[in-house]
Amino acid sequence: MGKPGYTGLKRILHAAYYSYLGFRAAWKHESAFRQKTVLALLMLPLAVWLGHNALEIAVLLATLFLVMIVELLNSGIEAVVDRIGDEPHKLSVRAKDMGSAAVFLSLMLVLVVWGTITVSLFFPELIPY
Repeated sequence: MGKPGYTGLKRILHAAYYSYLGFRAAWKHESAFRQKTVLALLMLPLAVWLGHNALEIAVLLATLFLVMIVELLNSGIEAVVDRIGDEPHKLSVRAKDMGSAAVFLSLMLVLVVWGTITVSLFFPELIPY
């Protein structure tokens, strides 16, 4: 049986508060999260301009959100590994490297999606629909 806790609206409000604390901690302690957040905010109007329709705009924005989600998860993994200790351990290195690889893949997805939609806007004959 799970731990007793809040239910209903009170649970949702507490979850929202913990999410706020997570965003605040990431902003305060993680420069990579700050950089990606600023970049996403700058790219948001570009997504609206580049997208041919609502679906393309949604996909462009989804890739930006995905990068931030993966960065938050990576930062969480790094925090847990750092909490365990400073001494080098192959599993700690592996965990951090895998988190970094996940962030890299999310950034590659941004390049592929944004690149494809950008090319289709300026060179529509190159992208078959």
